[in-house]
Amino acid sequence: MKREIYLPDEYYRAGISKKRKRRNRICAAAAVLAGILMTGSVMRAQQTEAKMQETQKDLAEEVFRFHVLANSDSEEDQALKMKVKEEVLSYMKAELPDAQNAEETKEWARENLQEIEQAARAVVWEEGYGYEVNAQVTKCDFPDKSYGDVVFPAGRYEALRIEIGEAKGHNWWCVLYPNLCFIDSVHAIVPEEGKEELRQVLSEDEYEMVTMGTDFKIKWFFFGDKE
Repeated sequence: MKREIYLPDEYYRAGISKKRKRRNRICAAAAVLAGILMTGSVMRAQQTEAKMQETQKDLAEEVFRFHVLANSDSEEDQALKMKVKEEVLSYMKAELPDAQNAEETKEWARENLQEIEQAARAVVWEEGYGYEVNAQVTKCDFPDKSYGDVVFPAGRYEALRIEIGEAKGHNWWCVLYPNLCFIDSVHAIVPEEGKEELRQVLSEDEYEMVTMGTDFKIKWFFFGDKE
């Protein structure tokens, strides 16, 4: 076999070439591995997001929200909103029966819309405003909403919705079923008895979603769905 003969400069260039090729192969392998890991991470994130959305939809079937929209964000309209909220809550606290599920609470609200609307309208007129008041049970798109350390994720929920005037101001909200509206509505927190009521109504995943925040996403991302 004929041996290749290198001059000193050629030895140097040949060594450099081999090192470059080796480095290129390592870089290529690293790029492929990074691509695989990135693809897997993206797919896992998409699966986690899909699971989150699925659980949010299930959660939305288990709760019924109460939503009061002010005419505007003026100080006077926001104060009026809170007075309407207090009056309607007082009416519901006296009249709303103990419901076994969200559907029973929704049905009661539908049957008593006229009375709820009248209670809200009476406050508006007593305060000297001529705003129209509209009450309805409808599906609303909510952003993430915090109730103290409980967070209800963004999504579409059914709610008892009261609109005051043009209903363009910031809203007030609570959860009518399970009944959290009457638990420290002033400070908008959920004490332990309220959390226990949530636990009794929601599935484990749904309860963790509203009480664990980002920890819930992390758990699903790394460990996947529970068996």
